[in-house]
Amino acid sequence: MEMATGILVSEEEYLHTAYEPDCEFEDGVLIERNVGTYDHAELQLILGAYFLRRRKAWNLQVVTDVRIRLRSGRYLLPDLCVIQGNKPDQQVLETPPFIWIEILSPEDRPLRVRRKIQEILDFGTPYVWVIDPKTLESDLHTPGNCTALEDGVLRIPETEIVVPLSQLFED
Repeated sequence: MEMATGILVSEEEYLHTAYEPDCEFEDGVLIERNVGTYDHAELQLILGAYFLRRRKAWNLQVVTDVRIRLRSGRYLLPDLCVIQGNKPDQQVLETPPFIWIEILSPEDRPLRVRRKIQEILDFGTPYVWVIDPKTLESDLHTPGNCTALEDGVLRIPETEIVVPLSQLFED
C-alpha cells in the first residue's frame, strides 16, 4: 500500500508539487503508493466508468487519485472517491467522501491496510470498499463493522447504489 520514501518536505511544498506517481503525505514525509499493476489499473478504470455513467441518476461525483486532507499534515489518495451531490469547490478535498475505494496491490500488507481503513473511517467516511483485483473478493468497511461481500455486489443502504463487481468485466 505504501512506503515512506524518507524525503522530507513541507506541507506547502507537497501541496504545490506534482509527483509522478502522486504520493501520500504524513507530517513531512512523502509516502509512495503501490501502483502500476495491470489488474489494479483495469479495475480502477472499469469501476470509475461504472460510477461515471450513473453519476446523474445517483447524484454523485467520482474521481481517481484525488488528494484528501484528513488533518493538518496528513493527506491520502483513494484509488476511487465517490462524493454525493455536486462537484466540490476544492481541488484538495477536506470533507469525507461518501465511498472510499481501495484496490489492493500485491505489495499491500494486511496491518497497513487495516490501519489505513481505520484512519479513513475515523475521518468520517461512511463506506470504505476494499477490493482484491485478482480475485474480486471485497469487503465493505463501515464504522464498527466489516462485511465480506460474498456475492461480489456492493450495495449502499438507503440509496440506489448497486455495483455488481463480477458483472463489470462482462460488459
